[in-house]
Amino acid sequence: MFNNKEAIKNKIIYRSQYRGSKEMDILMSSFVKSIIDNLNYNELEELNLFVDLDDRELQKIKNQQPHNYSFRKELIDSFVSFKE
Repeated sequence: MFNNKEAIKNKIIYRSQYRGSKEMDILMSSFVKSIIDNLNYNELEELNLFVDLDDRELQKIKNQQPHNYSFRKELIDSFVSFKE
């Protein structure tokens, strides 16, 4: 399990840095680094899905606009309130 957890963490960190627009890359990579060490394996899997959303969808979430995603409230709230 440890190797799997480290592998998914590395994947998430990498993906958060190379997503689309540079602005969202910076925001997402900073956000991921701020929370990744505190997550269990299931939460990491969810974060992995979250990081794969396109920039427009993440911007909707960040701006608290309606979206069709069922991520945990804690993840959404922490992303919305995150300041670089």
